Amino acid sequence: MLGRLTKYRSVSAGAGRTDLSRRPDGSLLLTATEPLDSYPRKLTEKLVYWAEKAPTRVFVAGRDASGHWRELTYAEMLARVRCLATALIRRNLSAERPIAILSGNDLEHLQIALAAMWAGIAYCPVSPSYSLASTDFDKLRRVFAVLTPGLIFAAEADAYAAAIEAVAPDDADIVLTHGALDDGALEGGRVASFASLLATPAGSEAERAHAAVTPDTVAKFLFTSGSTSHPKAVVTTERMLCANQQMILQCLPFLGEKPPVLLDWLPWNHVFGGSHNVGIVLYNGGTLYIDDGKPTAQAFGRTVRNLREIAPTIYFNVPKGWEDLTIAFEADRDLCKKFFSRLELMFYSGASLSQAVWDRLDRLAEATVGERIRMVTGFGMTETAPACLFPATEQVRAGDVGLPGPGCEVKLVPLGGKLEARFRGPHVMPGYWRDPEQTGNAFDSEGFYRTGDALVLIDPSRPELGLSFDGRVAEDFKLATGTFVSVGPLVQRVIAAGSPYVLNAVVTGMNRNEIGLLIFPRADLCRTLAGEAGEYSDGDLETILAAPAVRGFFQSLIDRLAQSSTGSSNHIARAYVLRDAPSFSHHEITDKGSINQRAVLNHRAALIDAMYAGTLPDLILPQSPAPN
Repeated sequence: MLGRLTKYRSVSAGAGRTDLSRRPDGSLLLTATEPLDSYPRKLTEKLVYWAEKAPTRVFVAGRDASGHWRELTYAEMLARVRCLATALIRRNLSAERPIAILSGNDLEHLQIALAAMWAGIAYCPVSPSYSLASTDFDKLRRVFAVLTPGLIFAAEADAYAAAIEAVAPDDADIVLTHGALDDGALEGGRVASFASLLATPAGSEAERAHAAVTPDTVAKFLFTSGSTSHPKAVVTTERMLCANQQMILQCLPFLGEKPPVLLDWLPWNHVFGGSHNVGIVLYNGGTLYIDDGKPTAQAFGRTVRNLREIAPTIYFNVPKGWEDLTIAFEADRDLCKKFFSRLELMFYSGASLSQAVWDRLDRLAEATVGERIRMVTGFGMTETAPACLFPATEQVRAGDVGLPGPGCEVKLVPLGGKLEARFRGPHVMPGYWRDPEQTGNAFDSEGFYRTGDALVLIDPSRPELGLSFDGRVAEDFKLATGTFVSVGPLVQRVIAAGSPYVLNAVVTGMNRNEIGLLIFPRADLCRTLAGEAGEYSDGDLETILAAPAVRGFFQSLIDRLAQSSTGSSNHIARAYVLRDAPSFSHHEITDKGSINQRAVLNHRAALIDAMYAGTLPDLILPQSPAPN
């Protein structure tokens, strides 16, 4: 367990001891000495357990149209799931004809998902942006081609009608929470309301179906974010979900000491929000408040409103979310005090958190509640349900990802000058749905899942300190000089040095003589930096970036990075601050905000050529020469 220094709020959390063996081929094998305890055969057993033990405890709550919290207790959820499962069973659904959920996080979404799991019917939460932010529905069409769904669920008829009519199979049933959909174009499909399914009396067939669910039953399909290729459908079994939640509990025992309370916006079509966070609540009998906000200029205010009412015991967010919260806490100490009042652990994922933001959160906690709250991260992915690595020590820094949890074997294999992380255990997927070629390529000869991510021991002489993220093997490249460029650490360095005005960055230079940099700025904060708020409109990024204070900051950033570089492998010779946000339609950004480096390089190839030709306006060149 982690040591308990007085400056930190006491919490039982941390990976246990790990055995490390070194193989003759240079690979390392790390395994937790603590075995994985027994776990349920299916996740819905926990719904039954908590409905019996704490029937009136709130399981999940979401805002209704009037802005009030609408709550469902464990007993209410179980009763609803049995009714919905009965209705689903009567519609000839299966893993071959699963349920596709198009809309985002809400109470009906969770009820449909749990009912599907109860009945042994696979479901797939699809990114809402595939329906709402696309005009050709190309990604949604690809998803449906893989899934062949038998039922499509969406919250709002008006919002999702175009997507459904464009790609829905003729024989798929449509279920909507609000509104009506003309079924004239749906051929053999039927349109029904969520309320009509919920009104189905619970039947004995639902209990028989639930009894037949096994650890190998497909619970759901989760599509990868597509950050390195087209999204693939990850088969997620009941065993994966339950084994991973038991692993999490053994590494974070405080979750079982008292029911956790989460306020969470992270999308359920991603493994972090949908499997990890929802699973933590259900597995440990906690309460989930669905945050209707997110870290965007339009929606962040709703998160702040929710945090004024709900004090979480554990809080998850992506780095941008933490940056936005830090600014809000510094401006409103009452909000800050409410947030830290009963918080036991903070967690970031999706990208590296700026150490500067981390340090500001530490100072805020000390100033408001007299002690720090631990900030940690781990390591996982869609294919591993997701958690593999957990915090190893109390003195965690940005980029540290910890040690393996019970039941997870980690193999680090020399590849391309780095150590590629590979995982094996009951939480690892059996493969990609209907894609035997990709499945075969995903595993090595010993059955370890090949991540493509690189990890490194923080201190080879002290493996108990854990591992650190070392970028993606596939993103690294060589300059024309033969110099190897490690992209991941360089991007982290840029984001940390550019905080809080840098959102993300993309490294260029493959087969060229020098490293270049494309910077995605934080437009809202750059606007503040530019001067008086009234001088610049939100959408006029070109004008904002031309402001002397903003130009000066980015010039200073590139100068500082150049001065601290140690050679051509990390010296940024030219940079350009992008005038537009990363494009979803060109796959440059995922729902969780991570940047697809490859897509940015492909989409902006002409701009990169101009940057190296020196013809790009407002190009930033360092004032310091490249080191030898």
